[in-house]
Amino acid sequence: MNRSRGFTLIEVLIVMTVLAILAGIAIPLYSRYVQRGQLVEATQALSEYRVRMEQFFQDNRTYQNAGGNCGAAAPAGLQNFGFACVVNAGGLAYTATMTGAGPVAGFVYTINQANVRATTSLPASWGALPADAGTRWVTR
Repeated sequence: MNRSRGFTLIEVLIVMTVLAILAGIAIPLYSRYVQRGQLVEATQALSEYRVRMEQFFQDNRTYQNAGGNCGAAAPAGLQNFGFACVVNAGGLAYTATMTGAGPVAGFVYTINQANVRATTSLPASWGALPADAGTRWVTR
């Protein structure tokens, strides 16, 4: 009596179905995890920029440089975010903004001279802005 060894077609299909279900759950969760890791670039750069702006203000008593722009140099080496800074109130206030691009498109974070951190925009996949988004950076 010869007994064949191996898997039946039904067994292979069941294993493939289970793997497809697991991948359908794990891949989106992992992608969001990676995306949250990329948000650190913006929050860290804005925090460091605020320190440089305060140092500039201590030396010059204004946040505005001679060209009418923000006094400190823009953060260098940004990969996923664009940076902008606007001086307000005759050089006594500023708002620095990081706008996401590529995998973090839709995220917009700001900080000002009073260290008010705000999230002004999130991608649609993250849902609506929470009520306290005007006073914190939303990263999860």
